[in-house]
Amino acid sequence: MSPLDFRRYTCAMTTVSTLTDKDLAALIDRRSIPAKLIYPGVPTRTVPAAADALGVETYQIIKSLVFLVDTEPVLVVAAGEERLSYRRLADAFGTSRRRVQLAGADQALELTGFVVGSMPPFGHVQNLPTYLDRTSVHPGMVVYGGGGSVDAMLELSVETLLEVTCGRWLRLTERGK
Repeated sequence: MSPLDFRRYTCAMTTVSTLTDKDLAALIDRRSIPAKLIYPGVPTRTVPAAADALGVETYQIIKSLVFLVDTEPVLVVAAGEERLSYRRLADAFGTSRRRVQLAGADQALELTGFVVGSMPPFGHVQNLPTYLDRTSVHPGMVVYGGGGSVDAMLELSVETLLEVTCGRWLRLTERGK
């Protein structure tokens, strides 16, 4: 596999510095994105709690994580209970494992405008190259991710997620072959 190039995408970007579910809802409306925010009315701090609150399977709950690869930020989307492989991410970019770091909460907030734990997979203050784990996220699925606030969840199809983020597929979880 050849190393991937970092690319700057122009999909679903905003220019606000501190964002909430209201900003995400406005972006969805403005761009006519086929997605919606859901307010379950109960805490959804864990994948099982979110799945239970929404009445869906745990594999439908996604996480959006910001990584720094050779100091460049990238967004990785995977099923919430899956363990991401730093080695696979490093190999995809042709760098060493030591050069891949999970962004800290303050860095993630600065790069996306959203608080960790409520971060949606798009609508960030900075365009981030986005990679979806092909082992745990599949076409045809409806998935649920951060909705911009701790009270909100975002519902959308994987196809919409790919289109809105200009996402690319990679095998990034531990169980991926």
